[in-house]
Amino acid sequence: MAKSKATSTGLPNAFIGKSKPPTNEELAVTLGTAKPLWERLLSELAAELKLTDQEWNTSSPKLGWSLRVKSSERIVVYLAPLDGSFRASFALGEKAVKAALGMGLPASVVEVIKNARKYAEGTAVRIEVRTPADIEVVKKLVRAKLG
Repeated sequence: MAKSKATSTGLPNAFIGKSKPPTNEELAVTLGTAKPLWERLLSELAAELKLTDQEWNTSSPKLGWSLRVKSSERIVVYLAPLDGSFRASFALGEKAVKAALGMGLPASVVEVIKNARKYAEGTAVRIEVRTPADIEVVKKLVRAKLG
């Protein structure tokens, strides 16, 4: 397995300015080689953690679209399409941060968590997904959040 190079990312959402969520075709073109990673992550979240509730959402066309992966009404992770990759975003509570830091995450991810901004909703952790190792990181963070 490739070593994760997951980092915090400031890349722009690929669907900024769009009035409707992306179609499967638009998503495939935008994600490019990351499309199989997107599909794998969603499939594994569904199979391993029973996270099958998904919905496209935007708070403003200026911010772009993201796919919310939910457990009942609770949003677990936001997946934002980027050009050639995607971003997984979390609002981790204090308990989830502590759990995540104890999961043997790569040093780069630990730094992202330790340096992330804290809001009322939780610590804002953003991971760019480019490799299979990044999927494993995202799944660990999901488990920490659900913990």
